[in-house]
Amino acid sequence: MATLQLAQDPEADRLLSESPLALLIGMVLDQQVPLEKAFRGPLDLVERLGGPLDAAAITAMDPEALSEAFAARPSLHRYPSSMAARVQDLCRVLVDEYGGDAAAVWTTAADGEELRRRIQALPGFGEQKARIFVALLGKQLGVEPPGWREAAGQFGADGSRLSVADIVDATTLAEVRAHKQSMKAAKRAEVARSG
Repeated sequence: MATLQLAQDPEADRLLSESPLALLIGMVLDQQVPLEKAFRGPLDLVERLGGPLDAAAITAMDPEALSEAFAARPSLHRYPSSMAARVQDLCRVLVDEYGGDAAAVWTTAADGEELRRRIQALPGFGEQKARIFVALLGKQLGVEPPGWREAAGQFGADGSRLSVADIVDATTLAEVRAHKQSMKAAKRAEVARSG
């Protein structure tokens, strides 16, 4: 089994590699916070909840208690309450549609396009994040249903440094971060020109 390097922390990365639910939660948290913090979040959540991540248990939790676990210092996210609700919604969908088995989202998909659609239907996943997750599954975890690269779009390209799907060590993390910063700078320049 591949060991992911997204949190840049051995224990957190081991959890992401071994727990499909942890990986989905980390991906949900990966917005408006440093990606290392987002992907360390599942391990912090395990520690705060006092046991392994379980979609049914999270679904059944009192929403306020889950929100408090997210908000305890240091908070798991910049927006702990809304992210707690989103993670609980994610777990509810996993329980209702996949029997609580997060991996079933991808192990039972017939092809890449079905995989992308399934992921995009999960709370916290838009089209781009779904494509990135398809690329991550294919590039690093060997989940390669027919057409997965096409479903991943630009993020599925070999040798790219566009997203978390391409992070395998500190060097590629820096390359992905540099790409994202150049994209933000280009967007700011475009806004300045048109403003």
